[in-house]
Amino acid sequence: MTNYEFSVPTLFGLEGIAGDELRRLNLENVRVENGRVLFSGDQAALARASVTLRTGERVLIVLADFPAKTFEELFQGVYRTPLEEYIPKDGAFPVKGHCLNSQLMSVPDCQAIVKKAASKRLGEKYGLSWLPETGGKYQLQFSIMNDRVQLYLETTGPGLHKRGYRAVGNDAPLRETLAAAMVMLTRYRGKEFLWDPFCGSGTIPIEAALIAKNRAPGLNRQFAAEGFAWADGKVWADARQEAKDREFHGKYQILGSDNDPKCVSLSMANARKAGVGDVITFRDGDATKMDLPSASGILICNPPYGQRMLEQQSAQRLYGALGRHLKYADGWKKYIITSEPEFEHYFGKRCDKKRKLYNGMIKCDYYMYTDPGRRERK
Repeated sequence: MTNYEFSVPTLFGLEGIAGDELRRLNLENVRVENGRVLFSGDQAALARASVTLRTGERVLIVLADFPAKTFEELFQGVYRTPLEEYIPKDGAFPVKGHCLNSQLMSVPDCQAIVKKAASKRLGEKYGLSWLPETGGKYQLQFSIMNDRVQLYLETTGPGLHKRGYRAVGNDAPLRETLAAAMVMLTRYRGKEFLWDPFCGSGTIPIEAALIAKNRAPGLNRQFAAEGFAWADGKVWADARQEAKDREFHGKYQILGSDNDPKCVSLSMANARKAGVGDVITFRDGDATKMDLPSASGILICNPPYGQRMLEQQSAQRLYGALGRHLKYADGWKKYIITSEPEFEHYFGKRCDKKRKLYNGMIKCDYYMYTDPGRRERK
């Protein structure tokens, strides 16, 4: 079976986590870079990564990698790429991409050049003066950074964060891949009580439940590569069966709460769609007033930021109230993501460590209070 080079783009800050996931799948030649993870493998590796990855955004086949400072160099680099090995005679091959810090900075012009070069290559290989593009879709994607071009075949379709359970989100939804990473950074394995007191549309509790059950997030969705003419349907069926065989079937204590009853109802509906409605409890509650649901556990939350749903002063008051309420919650580890640079001041306690993450385009810190019994030092 043919071997490929794959690229998995990630949200900034999640590269190492995605790399660890790929290594646990025993995939070959895993390398972590800024904004992406690379690995090698065959179609079985593609299927396994697509079905199983929690923190990657998509899986791309690397078709070419070459320098280009002019449109002619871009054209020739694409023209030399053996696209006929991937795109059939009737395949549709739209082009999209981005440019950064390069001589070639016009995305529409680069799209046109890539399309023209690909059309010439495929037309000559298939003996056609006009390509019908009436068949399946083979999305070409390019990246031009620092005058270096990488050409990809997109295999995922809708991004890997599209698990299929969140058709409708609340006003400021957290991307599923980021929520999964936040849970994974706590080292949660389903044994402790887990609580999200700002559950919104339920993304963190749902991702936690999927992790506790070891359920593959892409188990019930389709991927673009499954429609490729050269796709081997058996490897996709095998990847799904392998994922099912690795699932756990235990009892878990996962709670999501929110002071908006509409969010609670939405979370319950999303959990049912994800197939984990039976292992998560959702209820109304003000995070700054409600009783702790257990003597100990893991608290993970994405409270409102000043940049998002509340103005900054309101968010700061909320952090202060939350800190006072949780001041003596010594049995709880706490993990809180926010863009507020003075969060520790308002929360009233320095974190044990923090990690930079991006919630969409918003630069955030993930504050980790990993030693529940530690008192603030004077």
